[in-house]
Amino acid sequence: MDCMRHSYGPDPSQYAELYLPDRRRYRAVVVLIHGGYWRAAYAADLARPLAADLAGRGWICWNVEYRRAGNGGGWPETFDDVASGIDQLAIEAQRLGFAADHVVGLGHSAGGQLAVWAAGRGRLPSGVPGLRAPGAAPRVELDAVLSQSGVLDLARAHELGLSDGAVENLLGRPSDPSAADVSTAPRAGRDGGGAKSAGTDVTGAETIGTEGGGLDGSDPYRLADPMWNLPLPAPVYAFHADQDADVPRELSERYVAAAQAAGGQAELILVPGDHFDLINPASEAFARIRQVLARLG
Repeated sequence: MDCMRHSYGPDPSQYAELYLPDRRRYRAVVVLIHGGYWRAAYAADLARPLAADLAGRGWICWNVEYRRAGNGGGWPETFDDVASGIDQLAIEAQRLGFAADHVVGLGHSAGGQLAVWAAGRGRLPSGVPGLRAPGAAPRVELDAVLSQSGVLDLARAHELGLSDGAVENLLGRPSDPSAADVSTAPRAGRDGGGAKSAGTDVTGAETIGTEGGGLDGSDPYRLADPMWNLPLPAPVYAFHADQDADVPRELSERYVAAAQAAGGQAELILVPGDHFDLINPASEAFARIRQVLARLG
């Protein structure tokens, strides 16, 4: 297995690590996005054990680093970097001669939010991170996303003040308080009912996406929140650890319920363990993630 670092910009945090297996067994290229509540204290090393494990089993892996709050990140820089880092995969695939026509996102915690955001960025208004030029489109589309206890409802995470106000630390103070108000965010039913299994109808949903006119190019609390960009063109598998004390399960439940109500394909998958078992290659939780990856090809 080879691991090579590739820069996609001049900042020291603008790079991705390419893991090439000795023998490729799967068509999918796995884009890994680490978590850490978008803070500079946490970096791409969190995802390296997963990338090494998956590459050892035959997947090509692309581990994206990005600027975080505290080292030049936040809105819009973190999102510009994630978009550019993913798109760099197409350049390196062409240069090195491997196929990258089937790409799956795998993101943990804050990285789950970024991966789901990236899967829907092609639907966002022009001028936003990753779509700066008029008529721009992603060079790499994510065909599916596996979220590992992802922060998939930013308004609710902001309301809860998770990780000492991590959402506000990333996006700044809301200029429009309603954008960070969970009572105005799209969700399944005004009673906030939990997610149903994949394929089950959820009634009473309000869905606001680019086609519904709910997004513009100025409000990061809407543009960054996966709840405001539904349905996605790709399925989302929302894994959540049943003993997670860092990201409440309700964030995955609310996202899946809203995505299903909007007509999207989303599934809540509870796995044993805590928040960090999801990034432990030896855990049962990660074995379940590998099973889904294998089914995706």
